[in-house]
Amino acid sequence: MFRKIFILARPNIKTFTQAHTNILPKRKWKSVVGLEVHAQISSESKLFSESPTKYGLPVNTAVSYFDASLPGTLPVLNRKCVESGIKTALALNCQVNEVSMFDRKHYFYADLPNGYQITQQRSALANNGQITFPVIVPGKKIYYKTVRLLQLQLEQDSGKSLHDEGLKRSLIDLNRAGLPLMELVFAPDLETGEEAASLVKELILVMRRLNTCSCKMEEGALRVDANISVHEPDQPFGVRTEVKNIGSVRSLSQAVSYEIQRQLEIVAVGGDVHNETRSWDAEKRCTLPMRDKEVLQDYRFMPEPNLPPLRLNMKGIQLDGKNHTCSICVPLIAKDLPELPEQTRKDLIETYKLNTETGIILVNEPVLLEHFQNIVKNFPDIPKKMITNFLINDLMTYCNKININIEECDLTYNHIKDILTALYNEKINLHSARRLIELAHEHPNTNVNELITIYDLQQISDVGRIENYCLQAMETQSKAVKQYQSGKTKALFAIVGEVAKLSNQKANMKSVVQCLERLLKQ
Repeated sequence: MFRKIFILARPNIKTFTQAHTNILPKRKWKSVVGLEVHAQISSESKLFSESPTKYGLPVNTAVSYFDASLPGTLPVLNRKCVESGIKTALALNCQVNEVSMFDRKHYFYADLPNGYQITQQRSALANNGQITFPVIVPGKKIYYKTVRLLQLQLEQDSGKSLHDEGLKRSLIDLNRAGLPLMELVFAPDLETGEEAASLVKELILVMRRLNTCSCKMEEGALRVDANISVHEPDQPFGVRTEVKNIGSVRSLSQAVSYEIQRQLEIVAVGGDVHNETRSWDAEKRCTLPMRDKEVLQDYRFMPEPNLPPLRLNMKGIQLDGKNHTCSICVPLIAKDLPELPEQTRKDLIETYKLNTETGIILVNEPVLLEHFQNIVKNFPDIPKKMITNFLINDLMTYCNKININIEECDLTYNHIKDILTALYNEKINLHSARRLIELAHEHPNTNVNELITIYDLQQISDVGRIENYCLQAMETQSKAVKQYQSGKTKALFAIVGEVAKLSNQKANMKSVVQCLERLLKQ
């Protein structure tokens, strides 16, 4: 029966890539999304061994005897990893537990040499946190969402299976085995793919501020599992599916949105959503079944006998005026927390009188924020609105146009401050400033003033030349001239556009408008 329902309700891949579906439930349904985030802790050695954690090392060269599970080897807990976990928990408003325990989670897979994972499933490092973050949906008003963090636990990563399709075999790389992870388990408080993506973006900002995780998703330093279900209002949550190991923020948004629509199509035809694990195919832009979860897997959790309970110093007790060196002092870690992204947003908006959306975008793009702060500090005369408009409306638009991240753009701070200085001093106009973004990215070793000269981008401000352009434009746009003189002031834009065309987009538009208004009154 399930097979028939599944085939009937299976969505057309092309339909979902267009983000629309013709089959929708007649009754209103609500979607529910919960995330589990695995963040690799930034440290030089693994959670329980001295093996290095550097990304990209040759296969099986970062493996200790313990990582390979040789008999007689014992785990030694990495202090820095515990401190990083506490720091992250405090930043996310968690209750850090004075005593936490390590467990063995048993399951058998080729890249898990022990046959179990050391984790903190039953008595975690921290619980009961929450995070509030802005949700940005193109074309819609920005709003804030609060999500509960059920627990934050420390655990070790497994190895990696390398599948050789040509030779029909799989090989094992244990470099990742034992890497330190924080697992953050969030309550099912989200409703859309955009909210899920916004939550992970905020987490990335927080953990990078704390320097507890590099958050380089392309290196596997941050992986996300999404649990998704749909239900009717005032009814219990529906059967959920889990989409595993989503490797980018964009993929997370797409995967969650797709899975919600897939489940809506199933309930629309009277089918049942089945409890299963699915994967996200980024090329086909759809989720694919991996395995069912109808039978609950018994992980046979048991206390890790080789690790004592993790006890923390919650009171900051001192001996001889110095903090304990043998215990981890939670109040001391809390005292040294840096400013978090939301506080930076508030400070920006209050200090520079920015609107909420501008403040959010600047903080969400650390490169833009750094440029803004440096320019404001070193060139206080340049209007803040000019700076933010250039960074957000022009620089970000160019990066989106050529499909790169801001970090990948070759414009340096010197390029940006020189372009803005030239724009502020009316050496160039906005059209030339936008052209310089493209040129500086293509020629990163050439300074802006040289580019202005080489490509003849200087603004035309000479009164005589501008008047000549205006007279030519009025002759060409005679109909617009008559409309303007008859009271239709918007007709002026057609004449201004003609001047811009005649001057190869280099005329000073402020002077053009003044000149045209004077000539049209004669």
